[in-house]
Amino acid sequence: MLTRNRGKAGKATVDEAALREAVAAVPDPEIHRGIGELEMLRSVTVGRGGAVHVEIALTTPACPLRDRLTADVTSAATEVSGVSSVQVSFTSMTERERMELAGRLRGNTEGGGPANALGSRTAVYAVASGKGGVGKSSVAANLAVALAASGKRVGLIDADVWGYSVPQLFGVRRNPVALKGLMLPVEAHGVRLMSVGFFVSEEEPVVWRGPMLHKALEQFLSDVHWGELDVLLLDLPPGTGDITLSLLELLPQAALLAVTTPQPAARNVASRVGRMAKDMRMPVAGVVENMSTLHCASCGEHTAMFGSGGGQQLADELGTELLAQIPLDVALREAGDIGVPVVTGAPLAQSAAAFTELAQRLPVVRRSIAGLALPLSVVN
Repeated sequence: MLTRNRGKAGKATVDEAALREAVAAVPDPEIHRGIGELEMLRSVTVGRGGAVHVEIALTTPACPLRDRLTADVTSAATEVSGVSSVQVSFTSMTERERMELAGRLRGNTEGGGPANALGSRTAVYAVASGKGGVGKSSVAANLAVALAASGKRVGLIDADVWGYSVPQLFGVRRNPVALKGLMLPVEAHGVRLMSVGFFVSEEEPVVWRGPMLHKALEQFLSDVHWGELDVLLLDLPPGTGDITLSLLELLPQAALLAVTTPQPAARNVASRVGRMAKDMRMPVAGVVENMSTLHCASCGEHTAMFGSGGGQQLADELGTELLAQIPLDVALREAGDIGVPVVTGAPLAQSAAAFTELAQRLPVVRRSIAGLALPLSVVN
């Protein structure tokens, strides 16, 4: 129930300064900063009986999250004493305002400045496998959602450019909002996403050559406003090709999270990724064994369809820990089909519980500075 202050005439009175402060603090769902700070808040007016009208300038007329912004603004305004109703209307930023906003988000000065970059405290994990078909993307997607559910700010780059699957796994397919050369990641299930799949139709194959792919991945890092992230996951293409090497060069702080199945063949191929990590002086965060068993929902039994021991053998070979053994169950398969990660759609499933435990056990690994080029500064 709302508590309202009453004036002499018995009408509701609203502290307009407190109201504007409350509304201004509402974060934009894509930029994650207050709409007042972003200069998106056009006006806040109070009418008779505590009826409030809020006008907001969207970054783009086709903003896909206007309903969420409406709900968040309404909720914040109704918390202020005396507010009886809230109406939210929208307009759009001018081209000049969009350009100025992009500059502020990049942190540029008038003379130019550094491109948007990840924070030094962001933990970066390269989710990799030696071969396709081991469920690497499913692991990356559900781990990201599990980390976000624990309160972390999480980003996921779908770097598997030819076999991208993040749009399907998260149930989203729309173009990212662009602000004069700066893109905003697409957000779903609490995770900030970027994928080549957001720029092509579902049936269209990606036939880009190496230099174009390298440039696209570079832009995913430098021209996307990730904001403050606690964790960034990279869903790498299988194998140790040019794209994998290029991306790891762009993100030298990344730690390897190797995904395999229990099969000896999968483990043997995954070990090549481990050798690549050693050659690049890349730390290994751990190993995830996917499809460790097949769980029968009817009888509750677990069947080792793909053998056993592959994950532990790979962990021993890489000198790291087997962090999780993810069972294959119906809920996990259905989640991939409908575009709702199993951690969100079926949190009581055994696969979801395994992903949640993986998120809790994921170690923070920092790369040694040995062998890395470090910036030099001259002290007068």
